[in-house]
Amino acid sequence: MDPSEWLPMVKAKMAGTSPLLAPKQLQAFVSYYFDRRDLYLDVLKTHPAPLYLQESSVLRARAAQMKRAFEHRLPEVAFYFAVKSNNHPHVAGVLIDEGFGLDVSSGQELESALFLGAPDIVFSGPGKTLQELRLAVSHADRVVILIDSFGELERLGPLAAEVDATIRCGVRLTVNPTGLWRKFGIPMTDLPAFMDAVRRYPRVHLSGLQFHTSWNLSPAPQIAFIRELGEMLAAMPAEARGSIEFIDIGGGYWPEQGEWLQAAGTPEGKLRDALDLPAGGVDAHFHLPSTPIEGFAEALSDAIRTHLLSSVSCRICLEPGRWICNDAVQLLLSVVDKKAPDLVITDAGTNTIGWERFETDYFPVLNLTRPSPVEKPCHILGSLCTPHDVWGYTYFGSDIQPGDILMIPTQGAYTYSLRQTFIKPLPCVITL
Repeated sequence: MDPSEWLPMVKAKMAGTSPLLAPKQLQAFVSYYFDRRDLYLDVLKTHPAPLYLQESSVLRARAAQMKRAFEHRLPEVAFYFAVKSNNHPHVAGVLIDEGFGLDVSSGQELESALFLGAPDIVFSGPGKTLQELRLAVSHADRVVILIDSFGELERLGPLAAEVDATIRCGVRLTVNPTGLWRKFGIPMTDLPAFMDAVRRYPRVHLSGLQFHTSWNLSPAPQIAFIRELGEMLAAMPAEARGSIEFIDIGGGYWPEQGEWLQAAGTPEGKLRDALDLPAGGVDAHFHLPSTPIEGFAEALSDAIRTHLLSSVSCRICLEPGRWICNDAVQLLLSVVDKKAPDLVITDAGTNTIGWERFETDYFPVLNLTRPSPVEKPCHILGSLCTPHDVWGYTYFGSDIQPGDILMIPTQGAYTYSLRQTFIKPLPCVITL
């Protein structure tokens, strides 16, 4: 293509179309946490920073909100917390108390769920080993295995025969048979053959179906697959439909605040980086809006009743993770060194969250010691020996000095679980 053809398109893309984060929404978010600063600072009187602060009341409130949203719209619904989103035992323990089951994706997570006394567990994920399957089979009274492939069925069948127990199972259906997501489950078109294959193993009781779409800012991806699944169910023989006791529609619900991005996390920012051009709008914050959980519940329930419950009478299962735990953990740090008016070093690095999240994702850095609704430019960097150890490029406060306590809110999802031992020790966990 001639440069005169593609250059205008590149320039137009770099000009930016990503929606900006509304100042009013950002200020409301910041004010909420500054209003609670005394609660957070009191914890530091007995437990010095850095630390993860888990708020049990937030977990309980989120669990209750999700149950309210769905339970009055569907005749029978069950909730399973996705342990991978935050694998701290206290988080799972609180949600068990709130009537949630647990969704586990490995033998390690299964062992933890069993130790916590979870009475209702679904075991999902690809590549389950014989040892993991054996553990699940030995607790068949509490575990439903979501089979991921024909090969997994062939490994599971003999194990069920060995223990002479009936194993409750579902099968995962892949939502994209052509992309990388094809690693999960079987194509929907293979379901009749899979149901035939199960009959070779009388101790394997196939009673449900599962699918999962992720990063759901709206219910649209789930609804699209629910329609496809409904068409398939309507065409199935009545006997096969009658064997379905549950349909698990997965999770992936995004928190209501939506996704907040640095300029580098936007399509135009990524294009600038790929072309090795100066970053544009590095102090700007961008926002991909998401649907409130009540909106998810209304739209999904309508689709479920129309496309699924019109053909089968069954329980609907959900696997929320991020939505439940995102707001329940705050990360507290302290400033160790001020190397320039616009550069400080903290006492913890981004090994506490496991990846270079804040180069692309935006979360406000709040100076609890010197609170102010005004956001100021400053490189807030960790103490690891890597330049990618970034907390943010701005902070809310009247000033920033060594000894100040900084907070990064809403770090409950896919941070603690991804933490890694790298150079610096990991913070302790304090629960409220």
